Parts: sequence; C-alpha cells; structure tokens
Amino acid sequence: MNKFLITVVGATAIGKTALSIHLAKHFNTEIISCDSRQFYKEMCIGTAVPTTKELAAAPHHFIQNRSIFDDYSVGQFEKDALKKLDELFKKHNVVIMVGGSGLYANAVLNGLDYFPKVDPEIRTKLNAKLETEGIESLQKQLKKLDPTSYNEIEIDNPHRLIRALETCIGSGKTYAEFKNKPKATRNFKSIKIGLTAEREIMYQRINKRVDIMIQEGLEQEAKKLFKHKYLNALQTVGYRELFNYLEGQSNLEFAIEEIKKNTRRFAKRQVTWNKKDTEINWFNFEENVATIIKETENLLLTSKN
Repeated sequence: MNKFLITVVGATAIGKTALSIHLAKHFNTEIISCDSRQFYKEMCIGTAVPTTKELAAAPHHFIQNRSIFDDYSVGQFEKDALKKLDELFKKHNVVIMVGGSGLYANAVLNGLDYFPKVDPEIRTKLNAKLETEGIESLQKQLKKLDPTSYNEIEIDNPHRLIRALETCIGSGKTYAEFKNKPKATRNFKSIKIGLTAEREIMYQRINKRVDIMIQEGLEQEAKKLFKHKYLNALQTVGYRELFNYLEGQSNLEFAIEEIKKNTRRFAKRQVTWNKKDTEINWFNFEENVATIIKETENLLLTSKN
C-alpha cells in the first residue's frame, strides 16, 4: 500500500486541470481523467478538453478515447481505470486523477453501488413522459420521491434523471438508499485535493468560460453533432441548449444564457456532492501552487506512517 492516487476535485471551471498538471509534473507522473464528458473525441469545445499544450505537459489518459456512438458506462470506466492504474503503479508511486464527474471518481475510489433491476416498462413510461411533458416534470417527480438525489445528481441529464426515477418507482425505495454500500478494497491509498471559491466568483468563471467556448466555435461544433442529438453522450449542458436553438425553439442569445444558467446549476450540485466528503483537503483556487504541493507532500508522508 505504498501507492497513492491523488484525486483533484472541485466545481467546473475552478482550475482542476491546471492544478493536476502541476502535481503530475512535480511527482513526475501521469493523469487519469474521470470527466465523463471528455471521453468523447467528437466533443471538444463544449467539454473544455485540455488544450494541446496542457496535454503535452503531462501524460493524460481517458481524454477523447471513445466515440459518442460507443455505449460506455460508469461500470466500464471503473474497470478500465483500475486496469490502467495497475499499469501506471508499476512505474509510479503516485498517480493523479482529475475530473468533475463525482460518480466516476467515486467508482474508481470506492466501487460502484448496487442498484436493483426494475421493470423495463417503467423506463419506457418515463421516456414517454419526457417527450410529452418535458424534463421539468421528471425533475419535479424526483424532487418529491427522492429530494436527496434531486440535490445531488445531474438532473439536467435525462439519462441520469430517469435512472434515479426508475429505481425509486421500481424498488419503492429512494435512489439515494442504494448509494451507501461499504467501500470496495483497493490496492492503493487515496488522497483528495479540492479547489474552492466563493459562489459569485465561481459563477463569474463559469460565465467567462462559456463566452470563450462560444468564441472558439461551440455553435459550429453543435451544428456538426446536431443530427446525433439523440445519443446519450450528447445529453449534456452546452449541447442540449444549442440543439434547442438549432431546432428553432430559441435564439442564440437565449441559448447561451441557458448554457450559463445550467452550468451554474451543475456546479452547485458538484459543490453539494463534494461537501459530503470529509476526506477532501480544501484549498482556495487562488492558493499558491507551491503551497498546495507542499501540503500534498505532507499528506503523503502522513499516510505512509
């Protein structure tokens, strides 16, 4: 157990990518991405994939390694990531993991939760309700049946929303109740580093990032992907709003504001998710990198003893 996985967490646009690269360079190691939006090679601008310069600064894994046409689950990612970690730990004592997808990070660190099988007809009915009544009707239903999950999961993602609802309806229990199983055993130790900021600053950074995405050609990227908008990988903030615009449901200015609003809502849920984790060592996003690295080294030394 002399192997360590340092996981960098925090809300979107907080600076996780930059910090993970600094850590990887300091420890002369490699980075595993657990950002479920950045797996797909067809999605680049809207997922804030690290730049060519950033990718060259340290070896990265699970960045644009899949296609939107692949059926890729968190369970498969857990297996793939653990296999890659076994390889990396043969040459490194420390590996960095980074990403805003708490569910995917938790799968690597603690294993997946068990969820019961439910009648497929429930999902069929929920999908029909989504089509006829819209996503807000499902969100209200989940808020009533399982307020804990409503505040924690990505409720703007229809796939995850329906997954939670079908569990509630099919089992008679809340989705949250199935997420408390004992941790899986791992052959490495875990250290978690979190970046935080005041909410208003966090929201300003999000708004700025969206503006930059638009300048870099997010609308054109969405146009290329529009004919595939039904795919699960594209049911995500930044694309869904532009698909609505391309269908004539809104103008571009409204779509951009919706992206900002929904990204802020997503960040709020990330904060809620991370607040539950008492193992995270928090730093202000403006903290000197050298200080964070020094504190991380101290955490490693403490964990070894």
